[in-house]
Parts: sequence; C-alpha cells; structure tokens
Amino acid sequence: MVGPPPPVAAVRAAVRADLRALAREHPGALVLVACSGGADSLALAAATAFEAPRAGLRAGSVTVDHGLQEGSAGLARHVRELCAGAVGLHPALVARVAVGRPGGPEGAAREARYAALERLAAERGAAAVLLGHTLDDQAETVLLGLARGSGARSLAGMAPVRGPFRRPLLGLGRAAVRAACALEGFEAWEDPWNADRRLARARVRHDALPALEAALGPGVAAALARSARALREDADALDELAAARDPFRDGAAEVGELLAAPAALRRRWLRRAALAAGCPAGALAAVHVDALDALLLRWRGQGPVHLPGGARGHRACGRLHLTPAGGAPTG
Repeated sequence: MVGPPPPVAAVRAAVRADLRALAREHPGALVLVACSGGADSLALAAATAFEAPRAGLRAGSVTVDHGLQEGSAGLARHVRELCAGAVGLHPALVARVAVGRPGGPEGAAREARYAALERLAAERGAAAVLLGHTLDDQAETVLLGLARGSGARSLAGMAPVRGPFRRPLLGLGRAAVRAACALEGFEAWEDPWNADRRLARARVRHDALPALEAALGPGVAAALARSARALREDADALDELAAARDPFRDGAAEVGELLAAPAALRRRWLRRAALAAGCPAGALAAVHVDALDALLLRWRGQGPVHLPGGARGHRACGRLHLTPAGGAPTG
C-alpha cells in the first residue's frame, strides 16, 4: 500500500509521537489545535485529525480573532468552518480577544492569544493545545532573544511542552510543513504581518536569517534550534534552583542575601519579583533587570526603577522592594 507523500508523513509522525505521549497521561482526552488558517497550523490540524483517533484522543480546533486586521472576524469564521468540515475537527471554536498595548503589537497580540487559548482549554477540559511552530520559528525566536540581550532564557527559544501548550513540529522545517499543507489540498491564508518589515520577526525572517545562511552556509536555522535546546536545559535547571531558594517575601528581599548569591540566581530572583509585581513578561527585558541589579551593585541612594506595567523597584532600609502599579512604597 502506498503511503502519504514524505512531507505529510513527516508531519504526521511528529504529531503521532506527541499525541501518544499525551495519551499515556490523559487517555481519551480532548486536544485543541490552535489554527489561524496559515499553512503551518493547517498542516498541524490535518495531521492531528488523522492521528488523534488512532491515539485514542479527541481533537478539536480553536481560532483566535485578534480583531487587528480588517475582515478578521470573517476569516476566523472561515477557518472554523474549514476545521469543522474538510479537516474534521470537533469542536471547532473561535475566540475573540482584545489586544492591549504593553509589549508592542506582536507581544500584546501574543499575550492575548495565549491567555485565550489557555482559558478555552480549561473551559473545555482539554488536556493540551497544539501549536504549529516550526524549526524556522524557533530559529527566529532565538535571534530575537539574542537581539534583546535577555539572557539564557530568551536564547532557549520555545519549549516543546510548557503548561497546556505543546509544539509537535519544532523539529521540522517550515518548507516541509508548508509542503504538507499543500499536499493535503488546503489553500492557506498568509498573515500580512509576516511580510511587514516594520515588525521585528518579519525582518528576522526575510532579512537576518537569509543573510546568515548566505554568509555561513545552509543549516543555520537547525544549528540555532539545537543551541536553543541546550540552553533551555540549562535555563530550566537554574530556574528550578531559583524558585526553590527565592528570597523575596511579599515583594521584598534582604539586600545582603541577594548580593551573596551568584549573579545567575540573583538576576532570576529579580525577574521573578518583577513579574510578580505585575510586569508583562513580553515587555520585561534585560535592561530592566540590569536597572534593578544596579540598586544592589551600584547603590548611591538613587531613586526608584520604573518598570513595564507601572511596577517599580526601590531600595530602603537594607531591603529591595518591588511594588505593583498603584501600590504604596514600603520600607
């Protein structure tokens, strides 16, 4: 018997491995595919519809309408109908979100999207939400993290599994995944943001990565993805250690205890405390952690550090305080 074309087989194999692992923990569970109507997510949706019943799982879809582009509501309805009809995913859902401003358009849209996906998964009792990120997306994420200078966690890229989110296609290149979509007979939607060079990811995709490939030869994207995996293992270990020894209590920690710790732990504690004070994760960068660290390493009685989301850090009476927006200074 003739099998599917190689790109289709590769996508199905990646999804099969992920779903079998999920089915061992959650037999008979519902999984949702986040489907935008783009080629990557449609290929993932088709492979999930094929593989989920064979793994003893139920499969549905969810399309997020960010409301940022003209006709977005109609597109979301079209994708829902496609997923419910030709793809064969049930339930096929649409989530309309309100995108805020912190973190820029890309970051704010991402925050709103992930929050909606996580909420829908909880409401529907889904064991996981599958995302269609590819190896090329991972390489772009690593380069963006390198440009931000936010340390090992940013360079670690996207995790294959984090919370309810799973990314079965991280080991496959974008060309293969898009070929699978075309071979399945789907006409994919191309997000105009992907070609908008005003956005950082578009510049990385169309300018930076091709330039690196031209200068260094093929395989740069795969090498970046391998580096991300290694850095993620290191970052995960340090994050676990930082969480276990975190000295911040009620938004404050002793300066002496912070200074006695290795920089890798201390900076993680500062980032955790800033997030706990309400800083949006997508807007909190290395420069903000540097400014908090300066309150410890280069203390000259300077004023508070203002952080994204309205939080602030200040030093008083031998303690470092992280205060949420609108919160009264302590110490």
